[in-house]
Parts: sequence; structure tokens; C-alpha cells
Amino acid sequence: MSGLKQRRMLGGIAVQITALLVGLTIIFPIIYGILGAFKSPAEFSAYPPSFWPKSFAYTQNFQDAFARVPFLRYGLNSLIVALIGTTARLLFAVLAAFAFAFYDFRFKKTLFLVILATMMLPGDTLLVTNYLTVSRLGLLNSYLGMAITSFVGATQMFMLRQSFLTFPRDLKEAGQIDGCGDLRFLATILLPISKPVLVTLSVQSFVTLWNAYLWPLLVTNSTNMRTIQVGITMITSFEDTNYHLVLAGVTLSLIPAFLLFIVLRRNIHRNMTAGALVG
Repeated sequence: MSGLKQRRMLGGIAVQITALLVGLTIIFPIIYGILGAFKSPAEFSAYPPSFWPKSFAYTQNFQDAFARVPFLRYGLNSLIVALIGTTARLLFAVLAAFAFAFYDFRFKKTLFLVILATMMLPGDTLLVTNYLTVSRLGLLNSYLGMAITSFVGATQMFMLRQSFLTFPRDLKEAGQIDGCGDLRFLATILLPISKPVLVTLSVQSFVTLWNAYLWPLLVTNSTNMRTIQVGITMITSFEDTNYHLVLAGVTLSLIPAFLLFIVLRRNIHRNMTAGALVG
């Protein structure tokens, strides 16, 4: 084996080890939280702390968490908000990306840069303005009020525009000659080709909205309208810090995201591969 090949092999091994260590560092809190959900209060407060629970059959934490907080109701609220927000966000993003990719109009580049600039604006700076707007519209304590601020996403629009730009314009013009209108072209040709990108953005949007905490907390005051992330904070109090119950609630909240990723992982992998090939 030549020296160059050996250095490349050692470099590849070093990169893989580094990536493995970084990945383990990122997922360690998730793994520890899931394991902690199966620990008894005595195990959780023991010193030195143990990493593994004595038995995964200990489910009292989940039963107590359900007894304190209506997780099924809160999970349903989060699911409705996430579905409404994800559907509307992708719909607006698809239409905007299609316009920026295939139409020519005045101030097109300037408007696109303005939209991209909103990506650098922290969402917390708009909390007061958004709250006043939602309040004046009478949408407080409603699913629409919790989801409406997520209807437009610059990131989704940008990613879809970049994907649409890879499609040759000549094929679109040929379709127009054959009587294929813009909406038909978008629905029957462009969107099926862009399915991996759409699936990836859908998962990202769903998980973001599912994990939202501050905005649903601000715009809801009814117990029945709380979301699952808000419900987790209601398990504990200043007098009673039951962290093992909190971890049980967190574990329950992770289930939909895990299931969604498992079901759609093939399309996400295709999107990552396509992005690497384009790059």
C-alpha cells in the first residue's frame, strides 16, 4: 500500500471516529432521558448515579405522568397544530418557490433577498407583535392561533426554490405547448420529482411545531388547549420536582418524531444523497 493511500485511509478512519463521537455526544441526552424514564425515584436519586435502570418493566413513571397530566389530550392538540402548520407552510412555500423559480417579474431578486433576510430575524423578537395581531383577530386559545405564525417559512421556500431550479425550463415550456398549465405542471410533474425534498421539509416542520413551547404557552389559557410540551412542565412544581416523571413525559413526546422518521427515512436519505450529488 502506497503512502498516499495509507494517509487517505487513516484520514477516513479519523473522520469516521470524529463523526461517531460527535453523534454520540448529540444523542446522549436523549438516550439518558429515555433510560431515566424507567428508573424508580430511589434509582434516580442514588449516588453515584447509574446509567442503566434496573428493569425496563418499571412503568410507574408513565402511569403517574398520565395521572397528573392529560397527555392524550395534549398530544392531540400538538398533533392538530403541527399538521395545520406543516400543511399550510409547505403549501405557501411550494407556490412561492414555483414563482421564484419559473416566473420573471420586477424586483424578483430584491424580493427574494428580503425573504432570505427574514431567516436571520430571531422569532422571539416578533412575539409581542404576533400576540397582538392574533389577539385582535380573536384567535387566542385556538388551534389556528397556535399555528398561524408558522404558515410562512423562508427556509422551506428557499430549499424548494433551489430544488425547482434544477428542473429544465425547456421541459416546462414544452409542456405549455402541449396544453399543460402551470398548476397541472406543478402537481403532476414538479412535485412528484421533488418528493424527497418535500418529505424532508415536512418532517422538519412537523417536529419543530410539535416541540413548540413558548408560543402555545402564550396564546392559550385553557387547560384543554395546552400542547404536550406545555403539559410536560405542568408535571412538576416548585414544591415537588419529580424529574423522573418529567423524563417519562419527554419520552412520550419523542414517540411521534421517532415514528415519523422511521416511516419516512428512505425519502430523507434520498434527499440527502441528491443534495450531495448536486453540490
